[in-house]
This record gives sequence, structure tokens and C-alpha cells, in this order.
Amino acid sequence: MAELAVTTTADQSSQMSKPTVVVDDLHVVYRVYGAGGDKGTAATALMRVLKRQRRPSVREVHAIRGVSFVVYHGDAIGIIGRNGSGKSTLLQAIAGLLPPEQGCVYTSGQAALLGVNAALLDDLTGERNVVLGCLAMGMTPQETKDRFQSIVDFSGVGNFIDYPMRTYSTGMAQRLRFSIASAKSHEILMIDEALATGDANFRAKSHERIMQLRREAGTVFLVAHNLAEIEASCNRVIWLEKGKIMMQGTDVPGIVDEYLKATGGEPRKRDKPPTTDHTAQS
Repeated sequence: MAELAVTTTADQSSQMSKPTVVVDDLHVVYRVYGAGGDKGTAATALMRVLKRQRRPSVREVHAIRGVSFVVYHGDAIGIIGRNGSGKSTLLQAIAGLLPPEQGCVYTSGQAALLGVNAALLDDLTGERNVVLGCLAMGMTPQETKDRFQSIVDFSGVGNFIDYPMRTYSTGMAQRLRFSIASAKSHEILMIDEALATGDANFRAKSHERIMQLRREAGTVFLVAHNLAEIEASCNRVIWLEKGKIMMQGTDVPGIVDEYLKATGGEPRKRDKPPTTDHTAQS
């Protein structure tokens, strides 16, 4: 894989900052058992039993292919790409939820992953989930008590906070997840499509919260199909395609335009050419 890198003044400045995430030649492989081969009809299943053929077929899915980058304290990184490009897989690998097949991930602190599948317990009330979530993030009981109402107010779930999570709509549950996870300043916070739901008011509040986290010098990863949110919130962007980095760098609008051209979208008109270069990988 060839790499062309152009160092800009902004890049030189960031290199003097503290690295928080280093991803070095990362490969992630899923193994799907029972995939491929025959179609698994009743007749073929019976024949396998009769012939004592118990060896399941295995199909390997190479989700991340040789990804490398360095992220610094204070960065907000947007990750873009089509469905199935490996965006969520990359976040899970950085969070330590998926083991690398090859390569390494180094982080300066605990990475908190906030996504649509973040764990909330359906049989517990929203109130209990807030308390447990805050304690799990390392807050003290007093800190949890002090921040409880602001979390509820930010989420907008209202009186539903006293009801079991199973009574929540998908949007309500996602808003509460975001509110809990963003109530604490994280060294590394990863947000996976958390802004995809909610009205314009909640999206605006979420954007401001992300900017607040950046001001507090944490590191934020944001995966979203809303490219306008990526441009508004992030100072760097990584474009993934089939598990590989197509482009990455600080020219967020320029890389977004290239992504739109490659995927059939219409690039936005810009008043002047980009002032920062980006990194291309093939």
C-alpha cells in the first residue's frame, strides 16, 4: 500500500500535541461459521447428519485492511464511508471490543464507545440506567447525583425517566445514551450514529456538546452519514472504503467533496480552493 503524505502547518502543530490514539497496520477479520457452501436445505442437512459430516463451513470477512493513523489530544475525527465500509468495526477495535487479526491499537486512556447498541437494561427504569451508566464511567455517587437532572433534561425524555427502558422509542433510548456518555469528559469518546435521531433542537444540542468535549481537550470520533455534521464538528476526517483508508486529513470539506464524487453525490461549490492538503492511501 503506497502512501503520500503532505505535512501542513496545522499538522506540524498537532504533532507537538499529545497522541491519544495510534492505529498501526490494523486488520480485523470476522469469521462467519455456517456461511457459504450449500444453502442449508432440509435435505442437505439430513444428508450431513446421516453421513456424520459435522464440519461447519467458515467464511472470513476482512472488515479492516491495514489501517494506520495517529490522533492527538483535542482532535475531533469524522469517519465517513458507505454502509459496510468498516466504520463501526474500526470504532469497536479502538475501544478494545474486537481483537486485531494483525497490527496494534494504542490508546492513552479508556475509550468510551457510544453507539446505537450501547448497553442499557430494558427492565430497569431510565433513572436506574442513568445512575448505573454514570457509576460505570467512574463518577462518584455524589457526582452522579449532581449531574442526574442535567442528563435527564438534555435527553428530553421527561417523565419517561421513571419508566422501564423497554417502553422507550428508539430515538428516546439513543438520546438518553448520548446524554449519559457525554455527561463526563472522556479522554477518548467515540460516537457511532448517535446524532442520527432526534429533532433539530436535539441535534443542535448534541453538536454543541461535542464542541464542548473538544474544548475540554478530549478526543472525539464521530461516525455519521450526516456529512454536514461531520464538517461542522470535526477538524479531521477519515474516509473508509471496503476496510481501507481512501483519504484522510485536515481538509474536511475537500475530502467530503471527493467522497461525494466517488459515491455519486454532488460536490458542494466552494468559494476558494482548500488551504490544507490531505493524505491519500491506495
